[in-house]
Amino acid sequence: MSTTTTQPTEASPARAERVAHAFVRDVTLPAGAGTLALVTIDNGLDHTKPTTFGPLGIAELTTALQAVRERAHAGEVAAVAVTGKPYFLAAGADLTQVAAVTDRADALQLGRGGHAAYELLHDMGVPTFAFVNGVALGGGLELALNCDYRTVGADVRALALPETGLGLVPGWGGAYLVPRLVGIEKALDVILTRPATNKPYTAQQAAEVGLVDVVLDAADFLEESIRWAARVLSGEVVVERRPLDDAATWDAYVAGARQRLDAVVHGSRPAPYRALDLVAAARDADRATAFAAEDEALADLIMSDEMRASVYAFGLVSGGKKPQGAPDRSLAQPVTRVGIVGAGLMAAQIALLFAQRLGVPVVMRDLDDERVEHGLSAVRSTVERLVATGRTSEAKAARLLGSVTGTTKIEDLASCDLVIEAVTEVLDLKKRVFAELETIVSPTTVLATNTSALSVTEMSAHLQHPERVVGLHFFNPVAAMPLVEVIHAEHTSAEALATGFAVASKLRKTAVLVADRPGFVVNRLLVLLLGKIMEAAENGTPVEVADRALRPLGLPMPPFELLDLVGPAVGLHVLTSLREDLGDRFPASPGLSKLVADGTTTVLPAAAKGLPKPVDPAIQDVFVPAEGAVALDEDGVRDEVLTALTVEIGHMLDEGVVATPQQIDLCMILGAGWGFHLGGITPYLDRTGYSERVLGRRLLPDGVADVPTA
Repeated sequence: MSTTTTQPTEASPARAERVAHAFVRDVTLPAGAGTLALVTIDNGLDHTKPTTFGPLGIAELTTALQAVRERAHAGEVAAVAVTGKPYFLAAGADLTQVAAVTDRADALQLGRGGHAAYELLHDMGVPTFAFVNGVALGGGLELALNCDYRTVGADVRALALPETGLGLVPGWGGAYLVPRLVGIEKALDVILTRPATNKPYTAQQAAEVGLVDVVLDAADFLEESIRWAARVLSGEVVVERRPLDDAATWDAYVAGARQRLDAVVHGSRPAPYRALDLVAAARDADRATAFAAEDEALADLIMSDEMRASVYAFGLVSGGKKPQGAPDRSLAQPVTRVGIVGAGLMAAQIALLFAQRLGVPVVMRDLDDERVEHGLSAVRSTVERLVATGRTSEAKAARLLGSVTGTTKIEDLASCDLVIEAVTEVLDLKKRVFAELETIVSPTTVLATNTSALSVTEMSAHLQHPERVVGLHFFNPVAAMPLVEVIHAEHTSAEALATGFAVASKLRKTAVLVADRPGFVVNRLLVLLLGKIMEAAENGTPVEVADRALRPLGLPMPPFELLDLVGPAVGLHVLTSLREDLGDRFPASPGLSKLVADGTTTVLPAAAKGLPKPVDPAIQDVFVPAEGAVALDEDGVRDEVLTALTVEIGHMLDEGVVATPQQIDLCMILGAGWGFHLGGITPYLDRTGYSERVLGRRLLPDGVADVPTA
């Protein structure tokens, strides 16, 4: 194939923008199909620096596409294609540039500039193609959507429109184009559901949805894409487009989505509602009107606290892949075999995760055959579901099941490089487990505990080698929750700590270094939150009022549903433990004690379906107000909770539980589902005045939460 190349013009970067250059070259299509103008988006940096679009990049793309369009209209090219540098088409807009905008007129121009550039693809006069060779997020995927046809490499694992999870809307055509391309039902998943759960599409999934037209082998992706484009031009390949959904179907799905938003989001953030409004209008609006509406919505949201908070949270999560305070990875012990003491629910989940991600043999040990079989059965059930839903193959499932074994003999853990205890949260029991393990494992074996609140230092104090013990606190469900709190006990060695971080990285988890203090980060704050809600009920506040009080925060679930998830007995155990260690900042809860004493395992009606789930009215009877207690309204309950959380975060920072407030935010975002739209808990407390009112100081330095941290 013969090629000619046009170099982009150089421009001075504004505000350190990593300019996404647009390189144009001509490619002679096979079988005499003519000339393809291939536009490659490349910021000139290596694969660790994703290509993103800022104002200069969009301006350069506009100039390049205008020149190509002139040639297309003159009959010099038969088709136009866009692709990216290795591993990236484009990862969307440069959020640093977006967060730096302080004037609505500039915000409006960001939307208009992107639309103007991408509209050139629509108005090219010849067929346009996107060769999606790597990550395509937000404006990167919208670049592809504005083309007539889309190929994707089989190895691409991240295609998404994440904007509503970042306080924005798909503002460069996505809100209009996606529902018309894939249908209203799937579009709502693309624009609302997936961003809320941070689950991008793989290449195959995107093809099944209809976002792309064909999946091609990654090894020779560009050459195959060019050949496929030639077959489209010749008529050998015909891509069928689905008809537009009828108005009744469209309106019904939009109404259903609005109900779900009201039930889950409770109006706490505007972005998903603005996106839904755009999608609702997309069926009947013309292209220009729809794009103008996207511009206005984007401009409003760029100026909002929600967007800036979301960008801060996004930066934290992105930067969290490089954990602060971790020892040099060269100190980590190699892990070729893993042992797990216990075969309960958490143990089984941890076992399967290690087998999947590390690809090493894993052996679960418990006291009797029945418990061991129960754990192995849990692993089998999960693997069978993965096969049934197409998330793994039969062959891979067989390998996984073969790599997880069970035993009742502690001696079978002797050859393990890493042993994790995951037994009941009883300190003396965990001590006995470690004492027994120390007599059989090798001197280099790292011992880890999955404790959620107990002292790792005390747990290992009696050992001959306490330095080998590290905390690895996983969250339930283990496969889905991205956080691991890595606990540095008093005697934990650099080698054990490095091993903990290395393992977490291989498990594709975000690891945060946490000091060995009661409850660590997430449980300390979540259990305090639950305790204050219980306290409000103890003081006569109706349980349904207490349960609704935190809705304006837009948390993943209301407090009593969270209590159901962890279980009243576990909640009481941790609350009591934290009260013993940290004092009466953590309230006693006679009502919760009574629930546990009565054997209550759920506080939601068994028949409750969907969200919001009502609290069982009978639960009110267990909360008997003390004499002189004062009932609160929703605002009062929320104020009590946020005040208590502010006080506790002040103590945690004074104690050095983590190195910075940002680490608390990262833990709460990834371990407790604290919403991106809030930006983490500390900027929220700063923004709402709690930090200064309660502590006399802001938690974050000025301006930190206004721009990404990475």
